[in-house]
Amino acid sequence: MTDMRRTLLWVIFTMSLVLLWDAWQKHNGQPSMFSPAAPKAAAPAPQAPVGAAPAAVPSASAGGVPTPALSSGAGPAAAVPGSAPSASARTFTVTTDLVKATFSTRGGELQKLELLRHRDPEVPDRQVVLFDQSAQRVYLAQTGLITNQAGVVLPNHLSTLLLASQETELKDGQASLVVRFETPAAASGVKLVKTYTFKRGDYAIGVKHEVFNGGEAAIEPQLYLQLVRDGNPPPGESAFYFTFTGPALYTEAKKFQKLDFKDIEKNKAEHEKSAEDGWVAMVQHYFAAAWILAERQAREYRTAKVSDNLYSIATVVPLGSVAPGAQAVHEARLFAGPQEEKKLAGLAPGLELVKDYGWFTVLAKPLFWLLDMLHGVIGNWGWAIVALVFLLKAAFYWLNASAYRSMGKMKAINPRIMEMRERLKDKPQQMQQEMMRIYKEEKVNPLGGCLPILVQMPFFIALYWVLLSSVEMRNAPWVGWISDLAAKDPYFILPLLMTASSLLQTWLNPTPPDPVQAKLMWIMPIAFSFMFFFFPAGLVLYWLTNNILSIAQQWMINKQLGVLGK
Repeated sequence: MTDMRRTLLWVIFTMSLVLLWDAWQKHNGQPSMFSPAAPKAAAPAPQAPVGAAPAAVPSASAGGVPTPALSSGAGPAAAVPGSAPSASARTFTVTTDLVKATFSTRGGELQKLELLRHRDPEVPDRQVVLFDQSAQRVYLAQTGLITNQAGVVLPNHLSTLLLASQETELKDGQASLVVRFETPAAASGVKLVKTYTFKRGDYAIGVKHEVFNGGEAAIEPQLYLQLVRDGNPPPGESAFYFTFTGPALYTEAKKFQKLDFKDIEKNKAEHEKSAEDGWVAMVQHYFAAAWILAERQAREYRTAKVSDNLYSIATVVPLGSVAPGAQAVHEARLFAGPQEEKKLAGLAPGLELVKDYGWFTVLAKPLFWLLDMLHGVIGNWGWAIVALVFLLKAAFYWLNASAYRSMGKMKAINPRIMEMRERLKDKPQQMQQEMMRIYKEEKVNPLGGCLPILVQMPFFIALYWVLLSSVEMRNAPWVGWISDLAAKDPYFILPLLMTASSLLQTWLNPTPPDPVQAKLMWIMPIAFSFMFFFFPAGLVLYWLTNNILSIAQQWMINKQLGVLGK
């Protein structure tokens, strides 16, 4: 049993050192051993002019129907002739109660999106910028038309459109704001009208495409809706914990699929290629963007490397044959905002899964539901965290009591064990036999304190991911100096208290008879606590609360057994 405990302790300690080293490597810009490394970023370039094209136009599917053979993730085709933008392309900015959106007349592209209710953690007086096209970031929402008909040229995201609306602000009392773009008169006779509709209090933007065929022959247009992003992590990403950044898609058949930039880079991205349901998205910590289409509509899913450190995920929809003088209309929604779980679930099936809980989703979702309910009663996310930990500790009270009672008994017989080890240090086999005799005589299981705690670990790890992933923690105050539960404690008060509580827990636990194990027991909490100095305050608060409640229960049981201070 002693050898087993020693082995377990060494495994935990070694993994702690590995995690610390990995965090340090990530902090210094080196690739992580446990998470996919982003492709090497291209050197910052001067800001692209308005007319520059950061993504080529996708190729059309054969026969106007999505086919798996053409959705293997191959790079997009070159832009079709006549699609180059005019040098006169300009930008147009509109403001609502939630966002400040900048459009370009190049394809009616959504080129920049500021989230007015979310402060940038790196620059406190600036809002979070989701979509962007600058020297530091490329992240765009693009749409356009393609066809496999020879000689037919259709407007795409590189074509110059005319701005057909003049409203720039969602005024008080106004429920919606409409931004409308349309193509100028074209020789082909095909006209595209693209309309964005912003609604008050809603991060989902209505996007309608109207295709008018003024030519003399039928056309077979396909509509693509894509998100283009560089492979860099979002600004302010911590080196001490990993969150997913990259494309994702969802279908009823294959459910939620995350795609790594490095797989797209190598043309090895495995994902569903066609379906009649689902959505595509770009995901990063706390925020996401997604194209949402009506259900039961044939579509194709594609990923592609656009250029160096630039990737796209797209859905392509056939609009059918449009006869001369006829029109085709397609409506979709572009969600671009925070990962608020309840709102995402109401937008589309599975969309709440962009809030990534990792392997513990089955436990994390009900824990977040309970946390949200507590917040609704208490009105403060910090105190809701404290209350949730109280409830979890209460649920596992008797299991914890069994563990602490076992630890207390181990602490009580520790003097006998130490004396016996010293007396038989030259007779290891006899020492082992004598130790087992003492354990049997005192009815002590040396692993009795470990197993109940291991049973609870999945729940506390799931709660860890709930707090790490929940955008509700951003800018949420607790008390006094903690004004943002998603940011680290500015004065390191919570991490220092957590370190002290971890050391107190070590003192309450039985001292291992092996001197090496005894030293290890004191080193481990210090090593773990080092990482918590850089963790969000909400996570540290959760762990500190758990430590305090564990100490209180362990103290009470040790006092009952008369082993305090031994």
